[in-house]
Amino acid sequence: MTMKKTFIAAAIALAALSGCNNSDSVSTYTEARFATFNLSFDRATYEDLVTEMSFTHEEQSAFIERYNNDYASLTEKEIETTEKVLQIRNVAETIQRVRPNAFVLAEFNNDGKGEDMRALNGFQDNYLAHSQHAQKPIDFAHKKNIATNTGLPSNYDLNLNGSASGTGDDAWGFGFYHGQYAFAVFSQFEIDEANVRTFQNFKWKDMPGEGNLKIVTCEGEDKNGDIIDICPDGKKAGDNWYSDKAWAEYPLSSKNHADIPVIIPTPNGGSEVIHFLVSHPAPPIFDNPAKHNTERNRAELKFWNDYIDSKNYMYDDNGVYGGLAAGSNFVVAGDLNADHQMGDGDRETIANLITHSMVNVEGTLGSYAPSSNGGEYCLNEGICTRNADTPHVENITSTSGLRLDYVIPSATLSVKGSGVFWPAGSEDGYYLVYDDELGNSKGVSSDHRMVWVDLDLTK
Repeated sequence: MTMKKTFIAAAIALAALSGCNNSDSVSTYTEARFATFNLSFDRATYEDLVTEMSFTHEEQSAFIERYNNDYASLTEKEIETTEKVLQIRNVAETIQRVRPNAFVLAEFNNDGKGEDMRALNGFQDNYLAHSQHAQKPIDFAHKKNIATNTGLPSNYDLNLNGSASGTGDDAWGFGFYHGQYAFAVFSQFEIDEANVRTFQNFKWKDMPGEGNLKIVTCEGEDKNGDIIDICPDGKKAGDNWYSDKAWAEYPLSSKNHADIPVIIPTPNGGSEVIHFLVSHPAPPIFDNPAKHNTERNRAELKFWNDYIDSKNYMYDDNGVYGGLAAGSNFVVAGDLNADHQMGDGDRETIANLITHSMVNVEGTLGSYAPSSNGGEYCLNEGICTRNADTPHVENITSTSGLRLDYVIPSATLSVKGSGVFWPAGSEDGYYLVYDDELGNSKGVSSDHRMVWVDLDLTK
């Protein structure tokens, strides 16, 4: 396979952008870098993440010093804590290298309501604000914590196992506590708080063409490959999966859909407003017999197709109806958990989004489609083992071998560059994605890669 971009070219582009892409002290912008990064900061509890983010830089260094020089004296808990700190530092270094102006932080747990800022502020103050491996610190003055449906109890037996546990598959979005797998936004641009819209409570039933999910098949295989009945007692193919009451209350968003307008001051004394449209749809795997995750992922992606198409059926959490105003600048971003050519999801829906008439296709499938050398290297070296036959190896964004993470600019915006932060074995920063002992696991940094697109604001 031929590598689409050389690392040298990517490095030059990064260096140039970091110099003229308006250092943190510059108040006007001629270009802007938008990004998404699934950080894999999922923790057993939100308080665990708060604790890790609250360690001062000096405390972190002390942990690492003992880990490197006096490992035998550490308790199992101290080892685990230090390894979490190392992972967070690697993620922080990745962000310092890429230097986005605004980005989505996926899988950053919160309190469920998005009100507690301790973990987000700690990440900024104790990690991003300190140089990681000689990288320049980076500051994001504006932060938006997003309420989530993950771990929010439904009070229904959604998985039909006989009990309504309120967690896992019985929550409105999969999670073992409210706030697990949440997401946030960091921005160097002012957020227009008065015009932020969220759609946490928009009901799936209210999307045109959608209805209660029906059981596709009751045939499955056991561990020996024998065909067995996998449906709950009394259920058969063609039956509704959810009760009428549960379906009436079922939210579309597994987490949330958020429209976050950012205001970008430009040298001519004016400003550009770009709507940052962010979400993290359910992964189209771990399905029940009604293919609930696959169908939810499809519907969550369709929401953005309809939103940028200015449809009027959706209502936000303040009860205001309607999609994005026609002609608006926007960037759709997040771990969208779908690949238009591979994987288990509904490929047509993600394809419709990245080729939408309102989208700058040069930034999604054209010459500026985000790419790296690392994805091909990972597959060729046998480090990434899934979906090795992907037809777009340079564009994959996760160790699954799939393109799952997107930054999708509107056709009203001019794209001048893009990338996936995934160094190959010989390239600078490879240690941020691979470790001889941990492989390419979440223990190193993340199983996803940071993706960015550069916008030219002078055109």
